[in-house]
Amino acid sequence: MNKSDSIANLAQALALFQGEVSNPKNSANNPFFKSKYAPLNEVINTVKPIMAKQGLSVLQSPSGDGERIVITTLLMHSSGEWIEGDPLILKADKVTAQGAGSAITYGRRYALSAILGITSEEDDDANHAAGNKEKSDTNQKPKEPDVKPQQNNQKPISWPAFWQGCKNIGFTQEEVHEFAKVSSIKDWDRSKLDKLLVDLKASKSSLPASESK
Repeated sequence: MNKSDSIANLAQALALFQGEVSNPKNSANNPFFKSKYAPLNEVINTVKPIMAKQGLSVLQSPSGDGERIVITTLLMHSSGEWIEGDPLILKADKVTAQGAGSAITYGRRYALSAILGITSEEDDDANHAAGNKEKSDTNQKPKEPDVKPQQNNQKPISWPAFWQGCKNIGFTQEEVHEFAKVSSIKDWDRSKLDKLLVDLKASKSSLPASESK
């Protein structure tokens, strides 16, 4: 992290900002964890008026080569003081404009929330970080036995077939990434992709009919 020689005014303004701001509304759904998160536009609409009130502004600069996306976030104060967060590096799902755009949006949301000290997702009680795929819930229904995918790592991956399979289940590419809690699955092997499809199907079958449409 880089900063100006002094951040006294910025620190005071940020403290006032954090004392007034509320976490953005979690208006978007994560189908895997059955939780919600705040999309980038919700985060910006929430923080922008209060930042302006305290003389704060932010600049987020995307760069990279199309496959590797780098997000640099600069928090500034009207006094001229500034703090620059460490670059956030992500891998795009595809080397296309859509793939880069998705990674940039994903990265900006996390980097902006981090530098402002807010959260844009529901707390999963560290289950994802610990490797658990579902929240702890004493009333949760017993989990059905996992279906082991076929061991076919040596077969080539057909990405069109994989994404068509996701579409048939009812998931868009963006929803698949939110499901897996990653910005890209491009480097996943066949075994992990097969397991992901199994989990996607299981998540749909576990929802009430009205929610799985």
